Amino acid sequence: MSLDLSKLTNAPRLLLRAKLKPLQGTRFQPTGFPEIGAAQYDGPDGTPMLLVESAQSMANRMEAVCWDKVADNWVEPLKGLSVIKVNDKDGRPLTNSVLEAHRINSPYILEGQDKTVFDKLKNELADTEEGIVDLRKLSKVLLGVDVNALLHGVFLAKKELAGGRLRLPRALSAFVEASNSNIAASGGVKNDSVNPSGDTSKGFGNVPFARDEFVSPEIHAYFNLDLAQLRGYGFSDPVYKLLTVLALYKIRAFLEQGLRLRTACDLECENVEVHRPQGFELPTLADLEQTLPDLIKAASAEAQFTQTTVTYRK
Repeated sequence: MSLDLSKLTNAPRLLLRAKLKPLQGTRFQPTGFPEIGAAQYDGPDGTPMLLVESAQSMANRMEAVCWDKVADNWVEPLKGLSVIKVNDKDGRPLTNSVLEAHRINSPYILEGQDKTVFDKLKNELADTEEGIVDLRKLSKVLLGVDVNALLHGVFLAKKELAGGRLRLPRALSAFVEASNSNIAASGGVKNDSVNPSGDTSKGFGNVPFARDEFVSPEIHAYFNLDLAQLRGYGFSDPVYKLLTVLALYKIRAFLEQGLRLRTACDLECENVEVHRPQGFELPTLADLEQTLPDLIKAASAEAQFTQTTVTYRK
């Protein structure tokens, strides 16, 4: 089938907001950060706000819904896209460029003894060592070896690769925040029925603890797809359309399959609003799944998608 993307033709951004709520009960657990714990802050009008999921974490989550960990491959609608797989020294799957936090810049891909990907980048981007980096050439190389990096960004921080200047910002970004949030304080005890007064530093004894969860009448996930950036890569229409629909798939799959953020943060999506451009509607997951295989096939001649496997040895 063919999706109607005409409303996106001249739009610089696609901005979406999804309303979320706890799947059960009213409490939820936000992301936590070292030293500060939950990220609480006041909005511009003084409204108590809470960061539920950061942009970095959301990128990881939108990537995770694309990968079948059991089969160690893309999920069915995305098979055929470029990816870098990493095996350990015994040939067993270790990681890959979809699940790695820094994608193609993962140390398991570029820092091991196997220099397959490093050498490919160095050879194909040799003319970027001096002068202004040709981002179109960089994006073309990434399209063939790690298409995921074109949506979620990359920073090839290696001095041997154009002096560490090869980078692309995120084209697809997202975060989740809650407004009018309040702390739901609770606690518990780790019980030791054998020796309640045992040495707690060694894991014995009863250990009481405090716990903070949160409640909020409004939890929203925000998504920003930079269509102007995707166009700026200079690809043909089939490749541009594939990247756009792949981003839409990531959003829709996350909202339907990836909202169990933590043990105590299991959410569901109530509705999705398109803020820009007006008149566009987010396609259903079923329609996206049906469309993507044909888009991958149409883009393959230009993209030259490859599945690269490297072996990680220190």
